[in-house]
Amino acid sequence: MPTARPTALSIARGTVLAGLLLLATPGGATPAADGRLAYGAGSPAWLAAVGRLHVPGSRYLLQETRHHHEDCSATLVGRPGATRHDTIVTAWHCLEHYRDLSRDITFTLVGPHGQQAVRSARIIAHGGGMHADWAILRLQQPFAAGTVTPLPPATANMATGHSVTMAGFSRDAELGEGGRRLTYDAHCRVTGRDGANLDTDCRAYKGASGGAVIEANGRGEASFSGVISEGDGAGLSRFVPVQRFRGALDLHLR
Repeated sequence: MPTARPTALSIARGTVLAGLLLLATPGGATPAADGRLAYGAGSPAWLAAVGRLHVPGSRYLLQETRHHHEDCSATLVGRPGATRHDTIVTAWHCLEHYRDLSRDITFTLVGPHGQQAVRSARIIAHGGGMHADWAILRLQQPFAAGTVTPLPPATANMATGHSVTMAGFSRDAELGEGGRRLTYDAHCRVTGRDGANLDTDCRAYKGASGGAVIEANGRGEASFSGVISEGDGAGLSRFVPVQRFRGALDLHLR
């Protein structure tokens, strides 16, 4: 596992800010084989709740305000039995440079056959920095019950050795198709802890930030266990456990 501290690298088209924050990889290390899968008709049904997040932003650079956009991932979460679903979770750093409220943040669900459903979203709560890299947004138009099933927040804490699945719109040119296709790593585990966050050996690339970390029970029922925060694009991805912001999430779920 890399021992260097995380550093933010260039991730947006022509800009320098955090997307999937990259962790330094030891020199000479050979990445493990990419075990991810692309979302399709035979994939787990819960993947339908993981969407693409587009955030218009602006930064002050060289005495000028410059516009750019941030492409990340987000997950529709909700309570079982709710009649509408309008709450999504992403990473705080995806929203760091969002300042112009007249420009919409958009959340797009992409179905297994490429069909899309787009909603505008607004920020309602967040951790405020990389020390608490989570954010909650409200969709301006909810999804009706039966159109898509949100993921329920996990109730149990996770520990080293737990099996997880990590899903997001990675922007690698191969399987992720530059962020156009949802990919997921279904054969990875929690490998350790970094402060209050958890490390895994899951594979994710830039663009997967804000995506879902999922744990399934013995009946195959999936729950939302955390939000992807950073990684090295190889065999280390870090996430914020949902327990760290469960109070805020419970307050806003309806």
